[in-house]
This record gives sequence, C-alpha cells and structure tokens, in this order.
Amino acid sequence: MKSPRRFWRETTASWALSQRITVPDRVPARPPGPGGLRIAFLIYRGNPLCGGQGVYTRHLTRELVALGHSVEVFAGQPWPEVDDGVGFTPVPSLDLYRDPDPFRVPHPREFHSAADVTEFAVMCAAGFGEPLSYSRRIRKVLAERQGEFDVVHDNQCLGSGMLGLVDDGWRLLTTLHHPITVDRQLALDHTTNPWQRFTTRRWFGFLRMQVRVARRLPAVVTVSESSRRDISAQLGVVADRVSVVPVGVDHRVFEPIDGVSPVPGRLMVTSSSDVPLKGLVPLLEAVAKLRTEREIELVVIGRPRPGGRVDRAIARLSLADIVRCVSGITDRELATLYGEAEVAVVPSLYEGFSLPAVEAMACGVAVVATTGGALPEVVGQDGETGLLVPPNDPEALAGAIARLLDDADLRARLGAAGRERVLTRFTWAVTAEGTAACYEAMMAGRPLPGSPLPPGAAAEVAPC
Repeated sequence: MKSPRRFWRETTASWALSQRITVPDRVPARPPGPGGLRIAFLIYRGNPLCGGQGVYTRHLTRELVALGHSVEVFAGQPWPEVDDGVGFTPVPSLDLYRDPDPFRVPHPREFHSAADVTEFAVMCAAGFGEPLSYSRRIRKVLAERQGEFDVVHDNQCLGSGMLGLVDDGWRLLTTLHHPITVDRQLALDHTTNPWQRFTTRRWFGFLRMQVRVARRLPAVVTVSESSRRDISAQLGVVADRVSVVPVGVDHRVFEPIDGVSPVPGRLMVTSSSDVPLKGLVPLLEAVAKLRTEREIELVVIGRPRPGGRVDRAIARLSLADIVRCVSGITDRELATLYGEAEVAVVPSLYEGFSLPAVEAMACGVAVVATTGGALPEVVGQDGETGLLVPPNDPEALAGAIARLLDDADLRARLGAAGRERVLTRFTWAVTAEGTAACYEAMMAGRPLPGSPLPPGAAAEVAPC
C-alpha cells in the first residue's frame, strides 16, 4: 500500500509528464489508384512494440497501399508506426498504462469526453476500458468524415461503438486474431488464490462486451482455421461471416543475413507479454534441465514484468546468468538475433497464429513449437518444417531442443524448408491480397472469400 505522500508525489509527476506530451499531427493518406478503395483502418493501441496487432497494422496497411488502395490508420496511444503513403489520424486516449507511470491518475484537465471518464472509471474498477472508450471516440471521429471511406476495418477492438458504426451506414470488416476467451481461461487456470481469480475476471470484464459485439458483426476475418473454429465455438459468431487470411512476414527483412552465423547453444524466444498463454515458464524449466547437460543460453525478445511470473521463474531456477532479455530493437536487429540462434522456440500454450514462428522460419532458423492452437497450421508438418511438441510440457520441449542442438544437418534441413514455407504462404503481400478480396466481396454484396456455408444453404451477407 502506497503512503499518501508517495501517491501524491507519483501523481504530480505523472501530471507534469502529461504536459510535455504532444499529440502527433494528422498525416494524409495517399489517394487510391485506379480501382482502389478508401480504407479507414482502426486500432486502439497502435505500436508494434505492444504486440502482434501493431505489427499487423503496420505491414498490412503498407501492402494495401502497394496494391493501389488508400489507407488511413486511426489509432490511440502508443502511436503506430506507418510507412510512406499510409495516412494516420491520432485518436487520443488517456493512455492509462503508459511507461513509466502505468495505472496513473490523470489530471482533471485531461478529461475531455464521456469516453475519457469511462476509461478511467473502468480502470479504477480493475478492468480494461480501452476497447470500449476507443470505439466511442472513433464513432464520433468518423461521423465527421461520412463519405470519405468505402470500408472501415477494425483490428480487434470489438467495442460496442463498432456496432454504432454499422448503424451509421459504414461497411465494417473486423479482424479477430483469436478469441480472447482463450487468454482469460488460461490466465484463470494459472491463478493460485481466490483474490487472483477475482482480479483476473475483473481485468477480462471487457470480454462480455466483445462477445456481444462479435455475434453481431457483419464480416470477420481471422488468421487461421483454428481461430475460425474457436471464434465460432466460443464467441458464437456465425461461420459464414468469417474468412481466413493468414498473417505474413516481411521476408526481405527477416531472411538469412550474410556474415551472421549461429552461436553454439543459443536459443531464442519472442514474447511481447508476460502472461501464461506465451508458455515462457515451461520453456525456462526446459532450459534449466538442458543446462545440466550442456552449455546453453536463452535470448528472450521482450521485457518480463519485474516481479512477474517469468521474472520469478528465472530467479527460482537460477537462470539469470544464461537468460538475456532484449527489447526496443528494430526488425533488422531482430532478424540478426534470429540468425545468431541455433534454435528458435515458440512455447505458447495457444496461438491464433504466430508471428514469431514465421519470423524465425523466414530467417532460416530451425523451430521448435507446441501444438497449441494454430501453431501446427503455421509451422507445418512435424519433422519436415519444424518440430512440434505438446504445450506446457517442459520435458518435451527439452527433448526437441536437444535433438536439434545435436543434429546440425536436421537444423539446416528444417531451416531451409521453413523459409520456403513462409515464402509461399506467409508474406504480407499475400495477406494484403486476401484482405482486399474481403473488401471487394463486401462492396459487391458477396459472401467473404472462403467463408463456409451450411450444405444446401443460400449465400447471405449480413448488412453492412
């Protein structure tokens, strides 16, 4: 419990920081080419360092522009990275979870709307209010720009204001990477006492809203067949409203780099968050076993929360001397680190897709992954393009990693096959083409490409 003096000191420091932060200027989007569409792309937290959704936003919008479409990103903090030709309009939030003062108390002058009040009130109740507040803000923003866009594309906000956009007449496509119900259940499974269960449920309280919204969405695109099945089963979304368009990787950045060679015994794992879903603790337990047999080190791309599960596991297993955490690097620096690893590991208990898997494969690195969620779809056949093991199984992880460390020929074969798989299936150009096909189907009133229909059923498209 913070003392009143410490609370006041931290709050006034946060207010001072807010006064020094400026909202970036709007960047106009490049006009569409012949036959191109005008797309409003929505994301409530835009920065790639926040995770896969920010990466998806940056690279998909760039490739859509390359196809001749006009794309404007509407994003909250932390601000997105956009490439030349992609427009950007800031949609400021209170940024309550910013670094270095997360869970902060804003100054009264920072409140400008009912959405701001809602965002802060939900945080005070131990919940996560950004999806709801962003959806309300963006509805007002787009109401002032009627007629400027052909399609609105929401990147997994699923706030109730998104249904308001449909009511306002916008054609809405929603990317749903995977149902967050999976994250919630895994988080609950790893709680150790009633208070943790209570606070976990409170944090995921936004899911009730997202489930209600998802069931009424006119068109959904997801990243794997596994996610499509889970979205239908867990969220109740009608299957014929869901299309599958896999995520891609920039294969010109993530590639084998001349002069970069693997460091003997080095493993690498990429995780943007310190949550049970990512499976870092089982991997650390596997690494602890392996170090008793050989020289080994682990590079973690990400920043574990101080005192969190991963931090405590590193201390409990006495791994601080062989685990190195890296964050805040460029994509090319990340590709270099992949090239210096003998094995890349994706230990997730569940993934709707997996950007780290395709990034590693694109770099020609042999991959060990679990069978959680869509990972077998991404990695491919066990023993041909990677090695697959059951999730949450440190012994199996250790065995597969050891097998690769001991067999240079197998590493080389899997690495080459993995890169070839990425080049034919998982590039951002392919992702953009599939997404654009969804836009065009919506414009023409056709079912989404590849959306399943019940036997004998007539095709229907929900009104946009």
